[in-house]
Amino acid sequence: MRVLIATLLLLSVTACGFVGFPGVYKINIEQGNIITQDIIDQLEPGMSRRQVRFILGTPLVEDTFDQNRWDYPYEIKLGDEIIRKAMVTVYFDGDRLVDVKGDYLPAWAAGAAETGTGTAETPAGDAS
Repeated sequence: MRVLIATLLLLSVTACGFVGFPGVYKINIEQGNIITQDIIDQLEPGMSRRQVRFILGTPLVEDTFDQNRWDYPYEIKLGDEIIRKAMVTVYFDGDRLVDVKGDYLPAWAAGAAETGTGTAETPAGDAS
């Protein structure tokens, strides 16, 4: 009888996580740097790392194997539901900004991406 009661008690406690409580308020959770088109439009080619850091903030991910790349992921969630997700990567040549890739692009980087004259490497034999 004690085993049955212990089992029912254990199952009732763990069931709360599966069912969820109706009317429970779930807060928005923002992770990463806030990224908007207005912020990205402030970037100009040739900017120093310090200027880029001032505009975009400290990068969430600094690649230890590629010091010339900074990643800026952003995600906002309501509970388990992702409301908005964005990713922007900036590339440097030494201390100067040379390229931006991701979900938001400044006009100068978007034009280069459309014409295929960006700094991104294309595989050998690719006719794009």
